[in-house]
Amino acid sequence: MSTPIDPRALDAAAATPEAKEPKPAPQPRMPFGRWVRTLGWRHLVGIAVAIFATFPLIYVLSASFNPTGTLTGSNQLFRALSLDNYVKLLSDPNRPYAAWFGNTMIVGIATSIGTVFLGALAAYSFSRMRFTGRRAGLLSLILVQMFPQLLAVVAIYVLMRGIGEVFPAIGLDSLLGLIMVYLGGALGVNTYLMYGFFNTVPSSIDEAAKLDGAGHARIFFTIILRLVAPILAVIGLLSFIGTTNDFVISSVILTSPERLTLAVGLFRYVSEETNTNYPVFAAGAVLAAIPVVLLFLYLQKYIVSGLTAGAVK
Repeated sequence: MSTPIDPRALDAAAATPEAKEPKPAPQPRMPFGRWVRTLGWRHLVGIAVAIFATFPLIYVLSASFNPTGTLTGSNQLFRALSLDNYVKLLSDPNRPYAAWFGNTMIVGIATSIGTVFLGALAAYSFSRMRFTGRRAGLLSLILVQMFPQLLAVVAIYVLMRGIGEVFPAIGLDSLLGLIMVYLGGALGVNTYLMYGFFNTVPSSIDEAAKLDGAGHARIFFTIILRLVAPILAVIGLLSFIGTTNDFVISSVILTSPERLTLAVGLFRYVSEETNTNYPVFAAGAVLAAIPVVLLFLYLQKYIVSGLTAGAVK
């Protein structure tokens, strides 16, 4: 005697996804040779580039922990670990590393803020206003950058020496004077990059704000700056990196040991023929890289959009 079939069981079986859609057939595994030709070579290139880029960093980090005092002992990475180089670096009275670090942070932060502010003002003017000489001004900013700042070192030195005779606070051997020199070259490629990003912001936003009675200053500070935050972060990061890594201009302006920046001060560890200490130099380089890395990680979310959005305009 056959068992009666429950109609509800049939409806429930028909309503299940397995009854409606059959399972897809498993994809055949790609042969290894074909995978290498299509995708594998990209992974190999990426691994090779990563090793090429990270090996110098790992070597410097290993040298900073090497207690032997020479680079030859660092050929075997992390063979010996010691904090002696960091202790020597921070306890040398003739080379005040802490003062150099503070000077570099002051100059880098002040220059970055000033560069972003001046560049944003210029970019807003070129993007939103129409005036005589606008196109010539944009071209001039690009043409001036064709000549490296190194060509003006002698002129900068003579100018700062003359200014120091009248206003010693902004002359030679002055952090404020060095900041002003850096801000003198704040415009240029940075302004042109900001100009392209500002053009991506619809002008209808400005027109709506003007209908509500807002002027250029209010539009710039309360609306535009918030919309162009990615490019501001990129310019600030590039300015900070360029300022902290600069050696030529800072070595010309600054002369006192306690007023040097990290780039100039650390060079003294390897510039003397009879007293070179590369492991201590490596320890100083590792500590000097920490602020740049932290700032890069903090602004990482803005970097890609800031560099690409202004390039399509």
